[in-house]
Amino acid sequence: MAKIYYDKDANLDLIKGKTMGIIGFGSQGHAHALNLKESGCDVMVGELKDSEPWRAATEAGLKVTTADEVAKASDIIVMLVPDQLHREVYYRSIEKGLTKGNMLMFAHGFNIHYNEIIPPPKIDVTMIAPKCPGHMLRRLYTEGSSAPALVAVHQDASGKAKEIALAYAKGIGCTRAGVLETTFAEETETDLFGEQVVLCGGITSLVKAAFETLVDAGYQPEIAYFECLHELKLIIDLIYQGGLSYMRYSVSDTAEYGDYTRGPRVIDDLVREEMWRILDEIQDGTFAREWILENQAGRPSFNAYRRREAEHEIEEVGKKLRAMMPWLRG
Repeated sequence: MAKIYYDKDANLDLIKGKTMGIIGFGSQGHAHALNLKESGCDVMVGELKDSEPWRAATEAGLKVTTADEVAKASDIIVMLVPDQLHREVYYRSIEKGLTKGNMLMFAHGFNIHYNEIIPPPKIDVTMIAPKCPGHMLRRLYTEGSSAPALVAVHQDASGKAKEIALAYAKGIGCTRAGVLETTFAEETETDLFGEQVVLCGGITSLVKAAFETLVDAGYQPEIAYFECLHELKLIIDLIYQGGLSYMRYSVSDTAEYGDYTRGPRVIDDLVREEMWRILDEIQDGTFAREWILENQAGRPSFNAYRRREAEHEIEEVGKKLRAMMPWLRG
Protein backbone atom coordinates (compact mmCIF):
# COMPACT_ATOMS: atom_id res chain seq x y z
CA MET A 1 0.00 0.00 0.00
CA ALA A 2 1.19 3.50 -0.82
CA LYS A 3 2.18 5.76 2.07
CA ILE A 4 -0.13 8.79 2.17
CA TYR A 5 0.62 12.15 3.81
CA TYR A 6 -1.94 14.71 5.00
CA ASP A 7 -1.94 18.22 6.47
CA LYS A 8 -0.75 16.94 9.85
CA ASP A 9 2.31 15.38 8.21
CA ALA A 10 3.49 18.58 6.50
CA ASN A 11 5.04 21.70 8.05
CA LEU A 12 4.46 24.82 5.97
CA ASP A 13 7.06 26.68 8.05
CA LEU A 14 9.77 24.74 6.20
CA ILE A 15 9.14 26.86 3.09
CA LYS A 16 8.16 30.11 4.80
CA GLY A 17 11.05 32.50 4.29
CA LYS A 18 12.12 30.65 1.15
CA THR A 19 11.45 31.97 -2.35
CA MET A 20 9.38 29.75 -4.63
CA GLY A 21 10.36 30.13 -8.30
CA ILE A 22 7.60 28.94 -10.62
CA ILE A 23 8.92 28.43 -14.15
CA GLY A 24 5.92 28.77 -16.45
CA PHE A 25 2.53 30.40 -15.79
CA GLY A 26 0.38 27.93 -17.73
CA SER A 27 -2.18 25.40 -16.55
CA GLN A 28 -0.23 24.07 -13.56
CA GLY A 29 2.01 27.11 -13.09
CA HIS A 30 -0.77 29.62 -12.43
CA ALA A 31 -2.39 27.31 -9.88
CA HIS A 32 0.84 26.58 -7.99
CA ALA A 33 1.87 30.24 -7.92
CA LEU A 34 -1.47 31.61 -6.75
CA ASN A 35 -2.09 28.85 -4.20
CA LEU A 36 1.37 29.30 -2.71
CA LYS A 37 0.93 33.07 -2.54
CA GLU A 38 -2.37 32.67 -0.70
CA SER A 39 -0.69 30.20 1.67
CA GLY A 40 1.67 33.00 2.68
CA CYS A 41 4.69 32.00 0.60
CA ASP A 42 7.09 34.25 -1.30
CA VAL A 43 6.55 33.52 -5.00
CA MET A 44 8.29 34.53 -8.23
CA VAL A 45 7.23 33.54 -11.75
CA GLY A 46 9.62 32.94 -14.62
CA GLU A 47 8.18 33.62 -18.08
CA LEU A 48 9.08 34.98 -21.50
CA LYS A 49 9.25 38.76 -21.24
CA ASP A 50 6.08 40.55 -22.39
CA SER A 51 4.34 37.28 -23.33
CA GLU A 52 0.67 36.69 -22.56
CA PRO A 53 1.52 34.49 -19.51
CA TRP A 54 3.92 37.24 -18.32
CA ARG A 55 1.07 39.76 -18.45
CA ALA A 56 -1.38 37.34 -16.79
CA ALA A 57 1.00 36.71 -13.89
CA THR A 58 1.61 40.44 -13.49
CA GLU A 59 -2.14 41.14 -13.44
CA ALA A 60 -2.52 38.45 -10.79
CA GLY A 61 -0.25 40.48 -8.53
CA LEU A 62 2.79 38.20 -8.79
CA LYS A 63 6.41 39.18 -9.23
CA VAL A 64 7.40 38.18 -12.78
CA THR A 65 10.84 38.08 -14.36
CA THR A 66 12.87 35.85 -16.66
CA ALA A 67 13.65 32.22 -15.88
CA ASP A 68 17.34 33.13 -15.48
CA GLU A 69 16.55 35.67 -12.79
CA VAL A 70 14.12 33.34 -11.03
CA ALA A 71 16.74 30.60 -10.86
CA LYS A 72 19.25 32.98 -9.29
CA ALA A 73 16.82 34.40 -6.74
CA SER A 74 14.80 31.34 -5.70
CA ASP A 75 15.38 28.60 -3.17
CA ILE A 76 12.91 26.18 -4.76
CA ILE A 77 12.69 26.19 -8.57
CA VAL A 78 9.64 24.41 -9.98
CA MET A 79 9.68 23.34 -13.63
CA LEU A 80 6.12 23.82 -14.91
CA VAL A 81 6.68 24.53 -18.59
CA PRO A 82 5.64 21.75 -21.02
CA ASP A 83 7.76 18.59 -20.81
CA GLN A 84 9.28 19.05 -24.26
CA LEU A 85 10.68 22.44 -23.23
CA HIS A 86 12.25 21.32 -19.93
CA ARG A 87 15.70 20.42 -21.27
CA GLU A 88 16.11 23.63 -23.26
CA VAL A 89 14.87 25.88 -20.46
CA TYR A 90 16.91 24.07 -17.82
CA TYR A 91 20.27 24.20 -19.62
CA ARG A 92 19.70 27.67 -21.03
CA SER A 93 18.31 29.42 -17.96
CA ILE A 94 18.16 27.31 -14.80
CA GLU A 95 21.34 25.27 -14.37
CA LYS A 96 23.71 28.23 -14.06
CA GLY A 97 21.59 29.76 -11.30
CA LEU A 98 21.51 26.69 -9.05
CA THR A 99 23.48 26.81 -5.81
CA LYS A 100 23.98 24.42 -2.90
CA GLY A 101 20.81 24.18 -0.83
CA ASN A 102 18.43 24.79 -3.74
CA MET A 103 15.63 22.41 -4.62
CA LEU A 104 14.67 21.62 -8.21
CA MET A 105 11.08 20.39 -8.38
CA PHE A 106 8.97 18.81 -11.11
CA ALA A 107 5.32 17.91 -11.59
CA HIS A 108 6.18 14.98 -13.88
CA GLY A 109 9.24 12.73 -13.84
CA PHE A 110 9.87 12.36 -17.59
CA ASN A 111 12.96 14.51 -18.01
CA ILE A 112 14.69 13.28 -14.87
CA HIS A 113 13.81 9.63 -15.39
CA TYR A 114 15.03 9.60 -19.01
CA ASN A 115 18.15 11.68 -18.22
CA GLU A 116 17.17 14.66 -20.33
CA ILE A 117 18.08 16.74 -17.28
CA ILE A 118 20.95 15.73 -14.99
CA PRO A 119 21.02 18.10 -11.99
CA PRO A 120 24.18 18.76 -9.97
CA PRO A 121 24.57 16.63 -6.81
CA LYS A 122 24.55 19.67 -4.51
CA ILE A 123 20.77 20.23 -4.76
CA ASP A 124 17.56 18.43 -3.81
CA VAL A 125 15.48 17.08 -6.69
CA THR A 126 11.84 16.29 -5.94
CA MET A 127 8.42 16.01 -7.49
CA ILE A 128 4.94 17.12 -6.45
CA ALA A 129 2.46 15.98 -9.09
CA PRO A 130 -1.17 17.06 -8.50
CA LYS A 131 -3.58 14.52 -9.97
CA CYS A 132 -5.79 17.06 -11.69
CA PRO A 133 -5.56 19.88 -14.26
CA GLY A 134 -4.27 23.22 -13.02
CA HIS A 135 -7.59 25.06 -13.30
CA MET A 136 -9.18 22.41 -11.05
CA LEU A 137 -6.31 22.61 -8.54
CA ARG A 138 -6.86 26.35 -8.33
CA ARG A 139 -10.65 26.13 -8.03
CA LEU A 140 -10.57 23.44 -5.36
CA TYR A 141 -8.01 25.41 -3.33
CA THR A 142 -10.23 28.51 -3.34
CA GLU A 143 -13.15 26.33 -2.18
CA GLY A 144 -11.13 25.01 0.76
CA SER A 145 -10.66 21.59 -0.81
CA SER A 146 -8.04 20.06 -3.08
CA ALA A 147 -7.00 17.15 -5.26
CA PRO A 148 -4.52 14.45 -4.24
CA ALA A 149 -0.93 14.55 -5.45
CA LEU A 150 2.17 12.37 -5.68
CA VAL A 151 5.48 13.07 -3.94
CA ALA A 152 8.85 11.65 -4.97
CA VAL A 153 12.49 12.33 -4.12
CA HIS A 154 15.17 11.77 -6.75
CA GLN A 155 18.04 13.45 -4.91
CA ASP A 156 18.25 14.35 -1.21
CA ALA A 157 21.25 16.62 -0.79
CA SER A 158 19.83 18.45 2.24
CA GLY A 159 18.58 15.42 4.14
CA LYS A 160 15.17 17.11 4.30
CA ALA A 161 14.03 16.87 0.70
CA LYS A 162 10.83 14.93 1.36
CA GLU A 163 9.81 17.15 4.26
CA ILE A 164 10.34 20.30 2.18
CA ALA A 165 8.46 18.79 -0.77
CA LEU A 166 5.53 17.92 1.51
CA ALA A 167 5.54 21.50 2.82
CA TYR A 168 5.26 22.66 -0.80
CA ALA A 169 2.39 20.21 -1.34
CA LYS A 170 0.66 21.76 1.65
CA GLY A 171 1.26 25.21 0.19
CA ILE A 172 -0.64 24.33 -2.99
CA GLY A 173 -3.34 22.57 -0.94
CA CYS A 174 -2.76 18.94 -1.86
CA THR A 175 -2.18 17.60 1.65
CA ARG A 176 -5.83 18.40 2.34
CA ALA A 177 -6.75 15.48 0.09
CA GLY A 178 -3.66 13.31 0.55
CA VAL A 179 -0.21 12.97 -1.04
CA LEU A 180 0.93 9.50 -2.10
CA GLU A 181 4.61 8.59 -1.99
CA THR A 182 6.12 7.23 -5.21
CA THR A 183 9.34 7.39 -7.24
CA PHE A 184 10.25 9.30 -10.39
CA ALA A 185 10.40 6.01 -12.31
CA GLU A 186 7.02 4.75 -11.09
CA GLU A 187 5.26 8.06 -11.70
CA THR A 188 6.71 8.49 -15.18
CA GLU A 189 6.14 4.95 -16.41
CA THR A 190 2.60 4.57 -15.02
CA ASP A 191 1.61 8.04 -16.21
CA LEU A 192 2.74 7.35 -19.78
CA PHE A 193 1.18 3.89 -19.75
CA GLY A 194 -2.18 5.20 -18.49
CA GLU A 195 -2.23 7.96 -21.13
CA GLN A 196 -1.35 5.63 -23.97
CA VAL A 197 -3.48 2.54 -23.31
CA VAL A 198 -6.50 4.01 -21.48
CA LEU A 199 -6.94 7.73 -20.89
CA CYS A 200 -6.04 9.04 -24.35
CA GLY A 201 -4.88 6.39 -26.80
CA GLY A 202 -7.09 3.55 -25.61
CA ILE A 203 -10.32 5.52 -25.25
CA THR A 204 -10.02 7.49 -28.49
CA SER A 205 -9.17 4.39 -30.52
CA LEU A 206 -12.01 2.41 -28.94
CA VAL A 207 -14.52 5.22 -29.52
CA LYS A 208 -13.49 5.69 -33.16
CA ALA A 209 -13.51 1.94 -33.87
CA ALA A 210 -17.01 1.57 -32.40
CA PHE A 211 -18.29 4.65 -34.27
CA GLU A 212 -16.84 3.40 -37.56
CA THR A 213 -18.34 -0.07 -37.03
CA LEU A 214 -21.86 1.32 -36.61
CA VAL A 215 -21.52 3.74 -39.53
CA ASP A 216 -20.10 1.03 -41.80
CA ALA A 217 -23.04 -1.18 -40.79
CA GLY A 218 -25.44 1.48 -42.10
CA TYR A 219 -26.48 3.27 -38.92
CA GLN A 220 -26.78 7.06 -38.84
CA PRO A 221 -23.50 8.76 -37.82
CA GLU A 222 -25.39 11.01 -35.40
CA ILE A 223 -26.83 8.01 -33.55
CA ALA A 224 -23.42 6.32 -33.53
CA TYR A 225 -21.91 9.49 -32.04
CA PHE A 226 -24.41 9.56 -29.20
CA GLU A 227 -23.99 5.88 -28.36
CA CYS A 228 -20.22 5.62 -28.67
CA LEU A 229 -18.93 9.05 -27.60
CA HIS A 230 -21.50 11.38 -26.07
CA GLU A 231 -22.68 8.97 -23.37
CA LEU A 232 -19.13 8.11 -22.38
CA LYS A 233 -19.11 11.01 -19.91
CA LEU A 234 -22.10 9.58 -18.08
CA ILE A 235 -20.27 6.31 -17.51
CA ILE A 236 -16.94 7.92 -16.63
CA ASP A 237 -18.62 10.20 -14.09
CA LEU A 238 -20.18 7.17 -12.37
CA ILE A 239 -16.84 5.35 -12.28
CA TYR A 240 -15.09 8.51 -11.05
CA GLN A 241 -17.65 8.87 -8.26
CA GLY A 242 -17.81 5.31 -6.98
CA GLY A 243 -15.66 2.92 -8.98
CA LEU A 244 -16.66 0.17 -11.39
CA SER A 245 -19.18 -1.34 -8.96
CA TYR A 246 -21.07 1.94 -8.61
CA MET A 247 -21.25 2.32 -12.39
CA ARG A 248 -22.63 -1.21 -12.70
CA TYR A 249 -25.13 -0.53 -9.93
CA SER A 250 -26.30 2.61 -11.74
CA VAL A 251 -26.78 1.25 -15.26
CA SER A 252 -29.43 -1.21 -16.41
CA ASP A 253 -29.06 -4.95 -15.78
CA THR A 254 -28.89 -5.37 -19.55
CA ALA A 255 -25.92 -3.02 -19.76
CA GLU A 256 -24.27 -4.69 -16.78
CA TYR A 257 -24.63 -8.15 -18.35
CA GLY A 258 -23.21 -6.83 -21.64
CA ASP A 259 -20.28 -5.41 -19.66
CA TYR A 260 -19.44 -8.78 -18.11
CA THR A 261 -19.91 -10.90 -21.22
CA ARG A 262 -18.79 -8.71 -24.16
CA GLY A 263 -16.18 -6.40 -22.66
CA PRO A 264 -13.56 -9.18 -22.32
CA ARG A 265 -14.13 -10.08 -25.99
CA VAL A 266 -13.06 -6.55 -26.97
CA ILE A 267 -10.18 -6.24 -24.49
CA ASP A 268 -8.86 -9.76 -25.02
CA ASP A 269 -5.49 -11.48 -24.64
CA LEU A 270 -4.19 -9.89 -27.86
CA VAL A 271 -4.91 -6.43 -26.46
CA ARG A 272 -3.22 -7.33 -23.18
CA GLU A 273 -0.16 -8.55 -25.08
CA GLU A 274 0.01 -5.19 -26.87
CA MET A 275 -0.28 -3.41 -23.53
CA TRP A 276 2.79 -5.31 -22.33
CA ARG A 277 4.68 -4.29 -25.49
CA ILE A 278 3.72 -0.65 -24.90
CA LEU A 279 4.84 -0.89 -21.27
CA ASP A 280 8.16 -2.40 -22.39
CA GLU A 281 8.69 0.57 -24.74
CA ILE A 282 8.05 2.96 -21.86
CA GLN A 283 10.34 1.11 -19.46
CA ASP A 284 13.28 0.71 -21.85
CA GLY A 285 13.07 4.31 -23.10
CA THR A 286 11.93 3.52 -26.67
CA PHE A 287 8.90 5.82 -26.45
CA ALA A 288 10.90 8.61 -24.77
CA ARG A 289 13.58 8.52 -27.48
CA GLU A 290 10.91 8.52 -30.19
CA TRP A 291 9.14 11.56 -28.68
CA ILE A 292 12.37 13.44 -28.07
CA LEU A 293 13.50 12.89 -31.69
CA GLU A 294 10.04 13.85 -32.96
CA ASN A 295 10.36 17.22 -31.22
CA GLN A 296 13.92 17.73 -32.41
CA ALA A 297 12.75 17.12 -36.00
CA GLY A 298 10.02 19.75 -35.75
CA ARG A 299 7.13 17.33 -35.02
CA PRO A 300 6.32 16.19 -38.59
CA SER A 301 4.51 13.00 -37.55
CA PHE A 302 2.79 14.65 -34.59
CA ASN A 303 1.42 17.44 -36.78
CA ALA A 304 0.29 14.97 -39.44
CA TYR A 305 -1.53 12.87 -36.84
CA ARG A 306 -3.18 16.00 -35.46
CA ARG A 307 -4.41 17.11 -38.90
CA ARG A 308 -5.69 13.66 -39.83
CA GLU A 309 -7.58 13.16 -36.59
CA ALA A 310 -9.18 16.60 -36.81
CA GLU A 311 -10.69 15.54 -40.16
CA HIS A 312 -12.23 12.30 -38.87
CA GLU A 313 -15.98 12.00 -39.45
CA ILE A 314 -16.66 11.69 -35.73
CA GLU A 315 -15.30 15.22 -35.23
CA GLU A 316 -17.52 16.69 -37.95
CA VAL A 317 -20.62 14.91 -36.63
CA GLY A 318 -19.77 15.89 -33.07
CA LYS A 319 -19.34 19.55 -33.95
CA LYS A 320 -22.83 19.63 -35.46
CA LEU A 321 -24.44 17.82 -32.53
CA ARG A 322 -22.66 19.84 -29.85
CA ALA A 323 -24.11 22.97 -31.43
CA MET A 324 -27.48 21.63 -30.21
CA MET A 325 -26.19 21.56 -26.61
CA PRO A 326 -25.88 25.14 -25.32
CA TRP A 327 -25.01 23.92 -21.81
CA LEU A 328 -21.63 22.73 -23.10
CA ARG A 329 -20.66 26.34 -23.82
CA GLY A 330 -21.19 27.35 -20.21
